[in-house]
Amino acid sequence: MKNTIILLISVLNFSCNSEKKADQTSFDFSPIVKILKEAPKTFPKQEIPKNLFIPEGMVYVQGGFTQIGTTDGMDFERPMFWAEVKPFFMDISPVTVAQFREFIKATNYKTYAENFGDGGFFDKETKGWILKKGANWEYPLGKDQTKAPDNHPVTQVSWYDAVAYAKWAGKRLPSEIEWEHAARNATNDRHIYPFGNEIVKDGKALANTWNGVFPDFNKNTDGFFYTSPVGHFGKTPLGLTDMTGNVWQWCDNWKFNYADMANGIMATDTIEKAEKGGSFLCEPGWCHGYRVSGRSFTSPETSLMHLGFRCVK
Repeated sequence: MKNTIILLISVLNFSCNSEKKADQTSFDFSPIVKILKEAPKTFPKQEIPKNLFIPEGMVYVQGGFTQIGTTDGMDFERPMFWAEVKPFFMDISPVTVAQFREFIKATNYKTYAENFGDGGFFDKETKGWILKKGANWEYPLGKDQTKAPDNHPVTQVSWYDAVAYAKWAGKRLPSEIEWEHAARNATNDRHIYPFGNEIVKDGKALANTWNGVFPDFNKNTDGFFYTSPVGHFGKTPLGLTDMTGNVWQWCDNWKFNYADMANGIMATDTIEKAEKGGSFLCEPGWCHGYRVSGRSFTSPETSLMHLGFRCVK
């Protein structure tokens, strides 16, 4: 009799928990992001707090609802799903070589590329990726090339290196949902890029991307074969730079499937971390990753010549 009662209670508890789970319309992705299983019914206007203190070099990203993904991109950019994002601050630009040097000097930190003795380099002669000896954050193209300019985004940094810098700076890496919310100008803007649907205006490039057919030829109409100074191509309506091209940017989260996320299933991948933004190696026929919805993935110990990061708090 006692066992029967215990079994009945267990069944009832399981039934109640199952119904509760089925009835859930949202779940927490992070302390800042909530995933919604259906479209929000209202879109309240987000007010900027009065007397808000904005940290130097950062932009206030208003909270709100954003539909993540697209209907006409890569398979891993759909299905679209809704997210509710709380306000946060984001670096205006990716972390520069000069800023990263300050971190190195203050902490004596040694990057993964320095420890490994090489970094990922795209060889234009062989048209393929190689591990180039001596490539690191200071010499992203290798020590047979010049040092990276101080005002360019730092590259050849692993995800672990980016996290170490962020912690030192009192910040963190953004999730890719926060990143996309900011790229959509915190208003669920549905343009292809943060600034509109065109990458060239009046004959002038609006971002640092591959101009030609990758990897065969690059006409270099934007003026840069590799990285460009942060902010060179101006700001988005929200006030951010380099959200389109120049360098891919590490995000905090592991790779996840959009269909799973839309159904409330959290990521189980622990092999690759997410990236957003695209780079100077992207062109639509090969990689149109510099669209707002674009995304890529790399193992966290990897360092590459076209991959950097920015921070949030």
